[in-house]
Amino acid sequence: MLPNLTHDEILRYSRHLLIPEVGLEGQRKLKASSALVIGTGGLGSPVALYLAAAGVGRIGLVDYDVVDSSNLQRQVIHGTSTIGKLKVESAKAKLLDLNPDIEVDVYNEPYTSANAMRIAADYDIIIDGTDNFPTRYLTNDVSVFLGKPNIYGSIFRFDGQVSVFYAKEGPCYRCLFPEPPPPGLVPSCAEGGVLGVLPGTIGTIQATEALKVLLGIGTPLIGKLLLYNALDMSFDFVTLKKNPNCRVCGPNADIKELIDYEEFCGVPGHDHGEEGSAGEGLDITAAELAERLQTNHLKLLDVREPHELEISALPGAVNIPLGQLAARLSELDSAEEMVVFCKGGTRSARALELLASAGFKKVKNLKGGINAWAREVDPSLPIY
Repeated sequence: MLPNLTHDEILRYSRHLLIPEVGLEGQRKLKASSALVIGTGGLGSPVALYLAAAGVGRIGLVDYDVVDSSNLQRQVIHGTSTIGKLKVESAKAKLLDLNPDIEVDVYNEPYTSANAMRIAADYDIIIDGTDNFPTRYLTNDVSVFLGKPNIYGSIFRFDGQVSVFYAKEGPCYRCLFPEPPPPGLVPSCAEGGVLGVLPGTIGTIQATEALKVLLGIGTPLIGKLLLYNALDMSFDFVTLKKNPNCRVCGPNADIKELIDYEEFCGVPGHDHGEEGSAGEGLDITAAELAERLQTNHLKLLDVREPHELEISALPGAVNIPLGQLAARLSELDSAEEMVVFCKGGTRSARALELLASAGFKKVKNLKGGINAWAREVDPSLPIY
């Protein structure tokens, strides 16, 4: 039996009640419904805000990070006053301020194979607001196993994607992407950037799809992938078909339980900050590099993009962007001692792998990148 609306709620949702496709019964459906939002960042911010405003009765928030000033360019559920606070608590306070009539559950923990089924079991839909492949595959598989719709969104620079992966009625995420891309092939937003308003556009579309599914109205993006480009202001659609050989939702599926998704994708799914590392014995810290530069000549190789040099730079460093490195190895001397760096240490770690495979043996990765140098050695440089 659907819950009744109070007089205050009828006033709050009056614009919904005037829409025939929603009306009083639809609003009561929303009050009785629940949604789990994985991530309270760029995508999770507009998703959670609009679901709360719409009157979805119970919203779960999964995150384990803290608010940082670099988040505020796009993660609009947080604010300057909540910097340093847990993201889930910051988001919960904002949602309850927006709509005190809803229930907000928080899960301040990484979303992993160990806890995902427990967390997701009681929610009607799962909304993917993540930024890494291990959690995307995990979210998909949980959705398939629990028989729940997965409202998917993805962003990078000026481009976004949205779909509704619902194995009962159409394809799942694995039908489209059976295997993850090779590690390092797809840069993260922390490495490549994102237009601040883009997650607002994509997250709002995700919220729209979630409300359509919960209300049972319209035509959700099941079997369709929406492609959005902010520079062109273009929307394109790709028709998706269920893969009969899908290992999770196909008739002969052989994946019956959650797996190790970090191992499957070859990259970590949970990482606080951007302290990129090449591994034990392959890193050099900013403090160690500063000390070495006082007595030794070391070649500094900056693998960032040229426009990043306008933000910060190290004197004497040679700039070869990571994407050009393989074609420009002849410009480097394998006999020289070299330290490779980027913004946070992730791209330079990949550069180190490339150099090592080409026979360079005297190479180290600056752990934490030029941002670590700015924090530990030269505070006159900005951190970005």
